[in-house]
Amino acid sequence: MLKRLTIKNVALIDRAEIEFSEGLNVLTGETGAGKSVILDSIDFVLGAKADKTMVRSGEAACLVQAEFSVSEEIHGILDEYDIEPEETVVISRKLTSEGKGTLKVNGVSVTAAMLRRITSLLVDVHGQSEHFFLLKEANQLRLLDSIGGEKIAERKEAVQVLLAERKTILNELSKLGGDEGERTRRADILRYQIDEIERIAPKEGEEEELRALQTRYRNAARILESLSAARDELMADGGGADVLRSARRALNSILKFEPRCEALAERLAAAAEELDDIGGELEAMLGDADVDEREVERVENRLDELKALKKKYGATYSDVMQFLARAKDEYELLVNSEARMEMLEKQLDSAENKLFAACLQLTAARKETAENFTERVVAELKTLAIPSARFEVQFHPYSREDIRKTTSEGLDNLCFLFSANAGEPLKELGKIISGGEMSRFMLAVKASISSAGSIGTYIFDEIDAGIGGKTAQAVAEMFAKISRNVQLIAVTHLARIASFAEKEFLIEKHEGEGKTFTRIREVRDDARLSELARLIGGEGEEVLAYARTLLQEAAAYKNSL
Repeated sequence: MLKRLTIKNVALIDRAEIEFSEGLNVLTGETGAGKSVILDSIDFVLGAKADKTMVRSGEAACLVQAEFSVSEEIHGILDEYDIEPEETVVISRKLTSEGKGTLKVNGVSVTAAMLRRITSLLVDVHGQSEHFFLLKEANQLRLLDSIGGEKIAERKEAVQVLLAERKTILNELSKLGGDEGERTRRADILRYQIDEIERIAPKEGEEEELRALQTRYRNAARILESLSAARDELMADGGGADVLRSARRALNSILKFEPRCEALAERLAAAAEELDDIGGELEAMLGDADVDEREVERVENRLDELKALKKKYGATYSDVMQFLARAKDEYELLVNSEARMEMLEKQLDSAENKLFAACLQLTAARKETAENFTERVVAELKTLAIPSARFEVQFHPYSREDIRKTTSEGLDNLCFLFSANAGEPLKELGKIISGGEMSRFMLAVKASISSAGSIGTYIFDEIDAGIGGKTAQAVAEMFAKISRNVQLIAVTHLARIASFAEKEFLIEKHEGEGKTFTRIREVRDDARLSELARLIGGEGEEVLAYARTLLQEAAAYKNSL
């Protein structure tokens, strides 16, 4: 239930705070006073598309805040969004004059999609545009499914599971190709690709090793030159090793005079031996450094093969191996295609039989829902001064041959048929119903589903347009019945309907300091009598007395429920 609505700097409203009650709340006022601004503000805070033109002229930003009392059903969604579940949910939405906005639920920032998901369980807004919504057959199906609830949802889920199974089988069949000739050609291509990869037989890390060899071979002359130079510096006459040995001999000649030189002489001997080892290894490397032109050619050719393989089958060794695995699987599938196709076709036939049966079950559930729904709507329409109303849901027939047309919604195509007058045939809703009848039809629909739904607040925008007299009384009584189960907020121009309200709010336009302001105030006692008199369209004691009578009759009717 919407407990409190706060509006700041929206259009002509600088600031307003409305505390709604349970039951029926009505908004009244002269045309152009700002009733639509209040409904636009509610739409805005519920997540409707924002327009920066709604910011009051001269202000930097507007803000709308709505406080709802909620049931535990909404807590699950709040948990999903890491919003602390509470008995009260406060939604605030701010929009700057530059078009930047913020959305918060209980102080936690949310996206527009998250907000709409939350508020869709809190409020149902019905305005003139919803007339057009229900004229579309797709929306009629959606409404019927929402009324059917869990039973229809379960059967739709069964259809969707079987539809996915059928799609999987069709994908497998498509892999087998078309006729036998096409499959043979495809198998030949795959066999060539498999043979090429297996013939070349790439190994993991092989290309890196070959690249290192290639670099070495291309720098062979430089390597030989450097190895030879290093060897000569160490091993040639007068080279590094000879110098160390000469130094050692010099030290050995003075050992009897300077014993401390013995350790140094030993170190020089060890260094000379180390240089001899190094020189030996350099000599061996020189022997290996000669480049075999056939080996160079082998490395270059192998690298070319690997490059061509990657160009065809993948950028990395892993990609090539994955391609090979897939090619082998597809090849095996194709060479055994006849048996495989026969098996898949049997599976497809079985899956389609199950899918068709599931569609029939879904249709049966929808027809059962439609029968109960239409009976309730017709009953409500009779109380709304359409005594000869007839309403049916027409299901277009389908057969097993239509299985390829199945969607996630099943195979049903339906339309709402309506007749308001005795002796007139049923026709499609959009081709026969008048504006006033449509308003009453929508009210009857809402009345038939309000007690079964989980939404706590219904908002009606001038649903009483084009009606009066007995019909207005019937609409008022319908509002009274619906508001026993849910909160209603309605914009009305009819005194009869306004008299049934638990709370009535008057919207007025004022001018001051060169600006225009919209003010919202609750009217009570004598002020309410005066507003009812204005709606009646007269002045004087007789009109006030009639307004008082309307209030008394409304109270008596509500007490009788």
